[in-house]
Amino acid sequence: MRERGKQFLRTGIFLMASFAVWTGLIETVDVRIAGETGTEIGFAALNEWFHQFTGVHMLLYAVTDWLGLVPVFICVMFGVFGCVQMLHRKSLLRVDLDILLLGGYYLLVILGYLLFEMFPINYRPVLIEGRLEASYPSSTTLLVLSVMPTLRFQAYRRLRSMRGKHTIRVLTMLFSLFMVAGRWFSGVHWLADIIGSVLLSRGLFCMYRAAVLLCCQEER
Repeated sequence: MRERGKQFLRTGIFLMASFAVWTGLIETVDVRIAGETGTEIGFAALNEWFHQFTGVHMLLYAVTDWLGLVPVFICVMFGVFGCVQMLHRKSLLRVDLDILLLGGYYLLVILGYLLFEMFPINYRPVLIEGRLEASYPSSTTLLVLSVMPTLRFQAYRRLRSMRGKHTIRVLTMLFSLFMVAGRWFSGVHWLADIIGSVLLSRGLFCMYRAAVLLCCQEER
């Protein structure tokens, strides 16, 4: 298990480095004004081509926006699980280490989102309710791809039923694919924003999984 943890750690570091490089390229390669909002973006030719290819579909945007509450509910569910353990065991330090690490991981995801809200890299190609909003990385994509894998990972650690494990695996994969495709083709993000979210979320999750595999015992 420790060897798998080291593999995930290396993968996480590689993905985080790739995200940093991708972010730097967005700020330097083919930067010019594009989109209905008239703001500067990197990889302008690629982003404009994909935006024209997909068009804008506000219904799809609204559906994926509301479904973004699903990973929020999952975060709350694990938070409640941790609080129940703490109250039952009468100490925060007695909460399962993988749950404590999960709480720290969720905080990192939130901090990553807030950082790019404070220092925007790209703005959306369209106005949302008349407002100009930061778009990089796609926050909904980041949330979904950061949280849904943790549900699958925890299910495989804690559930005994193989049918239950496989059901959660399939459902989380289908939901994640729908959400990413939905944000991609809704036309409210640039292609580069989605790619950045995939790199960041996968990098963070691999780091979390590595920490659990290296520090925690497998649930029985």
